[in-house]
Amino acid sequence: MRFEKGKYYHLYNRSNNNEFVFKSDENYSYFLSKFYSYLSPHVLIIAYCLMPTHFHFIVKIKDEKEESIQKAIGLLLSSYTKAINKRYNRHGSLFQSHTKSKEIIDEQYLLTVITYIHQNPLRAKITNSLEKWKYCSFRSIAKMEFDKLTYTKFYDQYFQNSDKFITYSNEILSTVRKEFWI
Repeated sequence: MRFEKGKYYHLYNRSNNNEFVFKSDENYSYFLSKFYSYLSPHVLIIAYCLMPTHFHFIVKIKDEKEESIQKAIGLLLSSYTKAINKRYNRHGSLFQSHTKSKEIIDEQYLLTVITYIHQNPLRAKITNSLEKWKYCSFRSIAKMEFDKLTYTKFYDQYFQNSDKFITYSNEILSTVRKEFWI
């Protein structure tokens, strides 16, 4: 992974063998707190979505030390895996070997990817509305609840208020092409 200060990236990883990496509310919360702890010194979290078998984060790099970000991601996954292994009496790697990152090079694509990751629970049919999935940043961006992870000021430049963001997100639901699905 290569990261440059000031650029946006889509970070994602999935479980080995399609195993659930998040089995309870406690697991989701623990992972998010670990992500914040390890990565917030290096990135602004623009959007995220945790799914039972994988995760997505859109981040903006604020740290010039690329190796610090890579190390933080490694520590996050290692620490979370150790906790899950201990809690569920399992052994071995939980996630696929490397977290992937894709640089997001233009604003329209950035908004598309943000919407795409929020749509994951709908496409997987584990909820029937964006507002109901509590393991993503949608609710915070839409000002339905506060989370300390999401840098919601980012959205002020694109949407006049939370209603405009909700409308945009719902309107674009059917327009994200399958080639963007990860």
